[in-house]
Amino acid sequence: MAAVGPYGVRPGHALITMVEPHPGHEYAYNRWYEDDHYYAGAMAMPWMSAGRRWVATKDLQELRYPETSAVAQPVGTGCYLSTYWVTEGRYDEHMKWTVAINKRLNRDGRVYRGRTHVFTAFQDHEATVYRDGAAGPRDFHALDHPYEGLVLQVVDAEGPEGRAELLEWLRSRHLPERLKGSPTALVTVFRPTPLPGDRMTYVKQVEGVETRLTLLWFLQEDPRACWDAHFAGLGAAVAEAGLGRVELVAPFIPTVPGTDLYVDRLR
Repeated sequence: MAAVGPYGVRPGHALITMVEPHPGHEYAYNRWYEDDHYYAGAMAMPWMSAGRRWVATKDLQELRYPETSAVAQPVGTGCYLSTYWVTEGRYDEHMKWTVAINKRLNRDGRVYRGRTHVFTAFQDHEATVYRDGAAGPRDFHALDHPYEGLVLQVVDAEGPEGRAELLEWLRSRHLPERLKGSPTALVTVFRPTPLPGDRMTYVKQVEGVETRLTLLWFLQEDPRACWDAHFAGLGAAVAEAGLGRVELVAPFIPTVPGTDLYVDRLR
């Protein structure tokens, strides 16, 4: 398995999963995820090179838009976000391991039931746009670098044939202009892939496989400090370009591993 095939450092694929713990289960869910699932159900898998958890406290949830979202109903649902990089070209091998291990964890009673998957998908990397060119951390550093915030943006093209045009506009025009002088160091762009047929039954099949793009904005300051100036208008910019519709813009801050910091600020 390791003697041949790709073994670069580029994040060719990602697992992006936004989850809502059920009311009253916030502390138990957080401890299960950090103490067990983050490692046994994700980071221990072959070819998963980096991971990071993020949280949206109540005040961050209230910044989200649009109010009517195809991703989260209501739009504030999904207060925890986990992001993972998978080595380029190793998606199929990784998936065989992760499906098998998560089935085993389920059989062994190590899957926490008191939560709902709001937005969970493996995704293929399409582009990374940097504010400072060749200077600064690269995308493969992004989940290890101490960024102070992350914004998840989900955009749907008008149809399958329009996604390539949307991607090119984002990569060559919109993102370079938005990043100038901003607190965002880099933006990664992904497209979702279907989950395998033998996925866990509590994870719904991915929507928007033919039309959707997922953007992760990595911030050097708390998103609350720069929201109005840099993020409140993302939906309007896409609409004005006539290339699609923003289905979610959601800010997060990093969790502090091994603690329950922010759990009491989710509701």
